[in-house]
Amino acid sequence: MVNTFLAHDLLWGMTPEQLPADAPAWVVESIGAGQPVVVRRAMTAPDQIAVGVRGRLREQRYATSMAITAISRRVRPEELCHVETTRDLPTLRALAQLRPTLDTCGWVWGVSGSAGFELASGFAALHERSDLDLILRTPQPLSRPQAQEWVTLLGAAECLVDMQLQTPYGAVVLREWAGPSQRVLLKSAQGACLVSDPWNPQEQAA
Repeated sequence: MVNTFLAHDLLWGMTPEQLPADAPAWVVESIGAGQPVVVRRAMTAPDQIAVGVRGRLREQRYATSMAITAISRRVRPEELCHVETTRDLPTLRALAQLRPTLDTCGWVWGVSGSAGFELASGFAALHERSDLDLILRTPQPLSRPQAQEWVTLLGAAECLVDMQLQTPYGAVVLREWAGPSQRVLLKSAQGACLVSDPWNPQEQAA
């Protein structure tokens, strides 16, 4: 059941009472206000899901876990691609600019980070200098030349765009995969490791 939840999914249902006793006051405030938590990559007990709590400040990020039975709602990044908003910010203009290309690229894509949080929850999380965080679901390999084309495309956007490629084994940063390094960092629930092929990491030496 845990495997049905993926990193960057947003979950509702957590209450302040479910937080550890030593959770900072801002965490209790965020959860008390009804904000969702975001699924993160980490191992947990079978009946728990690893999540993170966002605060108002960039450095306010709190890692904890949530009982799966407490989840009342889930929103995935790919459900946020066409959410309407009245806010006019560089991040959201960049999303509108890139949306037609992303819609026709042949891959499933989604919005994560501050933009995804705001679009899903209605809580203001974006500002004028916010990046746009995107996810590209890539169950099949994306070649390095294709990755370089994506970097060029995203580089023309109005704000900095960070895209993660979600492979069956974890996530890799598009910009790294498009770069010159032979090995790139693959992040999974088991941790992070350097691999030369994010779609076939099990056949590589440590």
